[in-house]
Amino acid sequence: MTDAGSGSGGDRTEAAGGRSSPAQAYRRFAEGEVAEASPLSARVALALSESAAARRAIEALPARRRQPRVVLAALHDLALAGRAPALAAAYAAGDAEAAARAAVDALVDMAEAVAVVAARRPVRADETGHGAVLHPAVATAARRAGAEAIGLVDIGCGAGLDLAVDRVGVTYSDGRSLGDPASPVQLTAEVVGDRPVPTAPVPPVVARIGVDRTPLDVTDPDDVRWLRACLWPDRPELRARLDAEVALVAADPPELLAGDPVALVGDAVARVPAGALPVVTTTWALSALTPARRRRFLDELRAAAAGRPVAWVSVEGVGVAPEVPTLGDRPASGHSIVGVAVVDGPAVRPEAVGRCYGRGRWLAWLAGD
Repeated sequence: MTDAGSGSGGDRTEAAGGRSSPAQAYRRFAEGEVAEASPLSARVALALSESAAARRAIEALPARRRQPRVVLAALHDLALAGRAPALAAAYAAGDAEAAARAAVDALVDMAEAVAVVAARRPVRADETGHGAVLHPAVATAARRAGAEAIGLVDIGCGAGLDLAVDRVGVTYSDGRSLGDPASPVQLTAEVVGDRPVPTAPVPPVVARIGVDRTPLDVTDPDDVRWLRACLWPDRPELRARLDAEVALVAADPPELLAGDPVALVGDAVARVPAGALPVVTTTWALSALTPARRRRFLDELRAAAAGRPVAWVSVEGVGVAPEVPTLGDRPASGHSIVGVAVVDGPAVRPEAVGRCYGRGRWLAWLAGD
């Protein structure tokens, strides 16, 4: 096996077979789903698992920041910032062996910097491409409420890219399209099943409000670099899509609220002007909460709707969004349920309007309207 630790930092590897937790975790990561998604990242993770010095650096991190995805994103961020030039060059060349050597050297030589970056923000691995699922669901919620204008409130917003849902173009595999055909962001999705996705437009959006514990500002170069660092370095098409969505949102940045996203639901809804329907969206955000906190989110949503109707659009794993029907599907089944509810008073009766797969790459529409 190639010595992944040779280079400027000297010989920093030992034979595979170490039983330490980082060795096992990073090897499992390298041999799992990432092997197909990003062969280069898989090779880097394997190199880190084989290096005693790299494992010691990983073990020095706080327990919650030792995961492979976190450390690889931190190394990528340092490369993009020009602080790990050998790693940046290897990533740019798509050279997995050079990247493996450079990653070990960078982690060992810059362990403190990696720790600082890893602790700063959560990994944002899948911020883009949600519009193909969200657009028809948001339009459906607005139509059911009879709304002529809406305000978007995204819970767990990350960089707020989903708040531009009305400004993207979407083309489905059955030939239907919706949104803005002239938008610089054009998304595609496969339609599963025989029910067509509705192509009703999203009404005018008069407010865009994102809520997150650590929201990312698309006008801040450091925040944008972190978004890029969370992508696989050998997937340029993902970088291109991210850059297009970031530019779209940066042209009209949303209002960002930093703090407990559950506690801030009412505040965010109140910022939507009177006369517009607040549409609260959760896209794979509730899975980060405990079941009790998910129920509290629903309570906060009911309270926010005490004086005005509020719509809720959810795209969450099966059984994650409280009161959204599971359609008999098993939890952790690998797909998500698209739910829509118009809350007007204490009752919340969401309807499952679709199933989506691959984080929105495939969509099965279920609603009859």
